[in-house]
Amino acid sequence: MNATPALSEQLAAAAQVLHAVQQGRSLTEAMPRVPAALRPGVQALVYHGLRHWGEARVWTGLLADRPPPAEVAALLGLALTLLAPDDPEALRYAPHTVVDQAVQACERLRGAAGGFVNACLRRFLREGDALRARAHEDAEARWNHPFWWVKQLRRDHPAHWQALLQANQRAAPMLLRVNRRRRARDAYLNDLQAAGHPGQPLGPDGVVLQRAVAVERLPGWAEGWVSVQDGAAQLAAPLLLGAAALAPGARVLDACAAPGGKTAHLLEAADLDVWALDVDAARAQRIRDNLDRLGLRARVLAADAAEPDRWWDGEPFDAILLDAPCTASGIVRRHPDVRWLRRPGDIPQLAAQQKRLLEALWPTLRPGGHLLYCTCSVFRAEGAQQMDAFAQRHPEAQRLPAPGHLLPGTGWAAATGQPAMHDNADGGLDGFYYALWHKAPA
Repeated sequence: MNATPALSEQLAAAAQVLHAVQQGRSLTEAMPRVPAALRPGVQALVYHGLRHWGEARVWTGLLADRPPPAEVAALLGLALTLLAPDDPEALRYAPHTVVDQAVQACERLRGAAGGFVNACLRRFLREGDALRARAHEDAEARWNHPFWWVKQLRRDHPAHWQALLQANQRAAPMLLRVNRRRRARDAYLNDLQAAGHPGQPLGPDGVVLQRAVAVERLPGWAEGWVSVQDGAAQLAAPLLLGAAALAPGARVLDACAAPGGKTAHLLEAADLDVWALDVDAARAQRIRDNLDRLGLRARVLAADAAEPDRWWDGEPFDAILLDAPCTASGIVRRHPDVRWLRRPGDIPQLAAQQKRLLEALWPTLRPGGHLLYCTCSVFRAEGAQQMDAFAQRHPEAQRLPAPGHLLPGTGWAAATGQPAMHDNADGGLDGFYYALWHKAPA
């Protein structure tokens, strides 16, 4: 049996990942470089550190006379967040353990800085209350989001911005979608219970796990019984299929499909001719791999959905699902690096890309067909404002009921108007936006 890696080793690796994020690399890119034996512990440390990085940066500035080397600053910031666990989900270590292991971790990175880290951490233990009070005068430290992000949410959601920021600080629950072609949802709940991974039902196909678990340990994972997908994303297929009443074999386009969760949900629920596109060839292969595991088939193309002349055969689609590229501002609790990687200019840039996709794809939809637009964003420029502008450009587009903006933590019943046996009170749904359109016949 392998021994648990020393905390110092995990801290050193986590500091390198945090440094990578500060240099503009995502966790999706940085985490695979961590040795497999260290990865679970390092991920927990990194997620915790990023959820408190606003405070960490201010504390580091208050404690250090001059900026330390970048990796040392990352290590110091992470250790400081472990010494100030104000939230109930914080990682718990004895203060003397954090100090000792952080100094050892510093020696792994830059041996000469160990004394500096030791002095800063011990001062924080002595003066922590005063330093925390000073830090919270800074909005970025108070909310642990970039200041521009806080201002944007105050403008977009004046009645809910504080709750939204607080929701982003909590870890999201692990949700599954049961493949109804392979296993009944209620039967799968029994499978989970027998395997020691109890869960509760959510919506028609969903399961909320009491505790997260590695997918390889889920019953029937290799056999394609189940996928990981948040409840907010599980709304897409029912919304589109419920409105369109598609006949078997209907042509459906999933325009930005990777990694294939919504494509799969459509195929699990109905017999359709689905086209699944992604502009990146590697991501398109992920769609194929996921569909293969689930025993499903679609026409998967590596193509830019905004350039239909390069991939469309000219036959109109009966329905289109456009899960457009966005800031991912609604899924920050699952991806805590997003808030620190995004810049204010990303919002108009991505909104322009969304408009380009809408204008390119709308002509490929047959009259009488339906288009479902969604993003995993809470910014109105990528949701309500985008759709208001689309309606102005297209008087033939008839808007149908859809959830609109869902804020992180929203329960299933509030999102759908449908009762739920278990309304995911331990975390709620991800932040999302949905708009549904009918193309009026000429």
